[in-house]
Amino acid sequence: MLLNRILELDDQESILLAEESWQDLLDLPVTEQILKEGLDADGGIEIKDLGYALHLKEPAPIWLVITDRYSSRKISAQEAGRWQSSIKRRVEAREEDFLLAINECLSLSLAGELFCESCLTQAGIQFVEERIERLVHLLPPLLPEEGPLLEICCGSGMATQALLRLGRRPVVMDSDRCEVCQGLKAGKLEPESCMVLDARLLPSIFPPRSFRAVLGFMVGLIDDFNWPAWKEILLLSASLAEERVLFTVYTQKEAESIARALQGEGWSVEVIDNRDSKGIYDQWACLASRP
Repeated sequence: MLLNRILELDDQESILLAEESWQDLLDLPVTEQILKEGLDADGGIEIKDLGYALHLKEPAPIWLVITDRYSSRKISAQEAGRWQSSIKRRVEAREEDFLLAINECLSLSLAGELFCESCLTQAGIQFVEERIERLVHLLPPLLPEEGPLLEICCGSGMATQALLRLGRRPVVMDSDRCEVCQGLKAGKLEPESCMVLDARLLPSIFPPRSFRAVLGFMVGLIDDFNWPAWKEILLLSASLAEERVLFTVYTQKEAESIARALQGEGWSVEVIDNRDSKGIYDQWACLASRP
């Protein structure tokens, strides 16, 4: 695992995050409890400016990683003095590598059903090959030639396959943990690039313009009732794009609603008619560029 490399530990060493999800990494419920009750650690590693790994013997030997890097509540530094006697060494890591390691650890725990009593979705996922091929032909002129990409609302990763076939490896996210879990189990999503989170919380993790482009395929279905929530999701996600935003939808009305919202934020916008005879996926697209 990537965390093993960062901590300079053998691959056989077991590592677990104190928190169970990205939402918890923002709220720190378990970390707060740990700091309140204390831990009987017999060793520790400090990850400079990012967190700590504490070695526990009970109930089984394991390294527990604690970080408040992504939370507005900076609580571990205040309590770190308790652990100083246990810290045996210090390591450094690039923040982007640390984030990938966190993603991988959470993804493997999710796919391993570590935090689930049972899997709600037993059937295997089915991808529509024709849709993937249409996206492979649609996307090349619309994407930046290089640079990091973020895909929101990825589901189990059907549209992600088009990006992968084009040689791109986006960071992908969705709020539906079961959909993401199925994509991970099927090997369609990469654990280190995968996040389960409400898209509205992404700016808590990534600075503005962290990605060359932000993408979302078949976002919605958007109607008058849920539009305020979708508008917030799409605009907050778009704030992370340096150059370009692309969202596909089912109807022209949805695409035009997104276009007006992005124009209101100063984007230059084009609505693209991508209809085909099937009339199901990615029929309309909204492409926005920073002026």
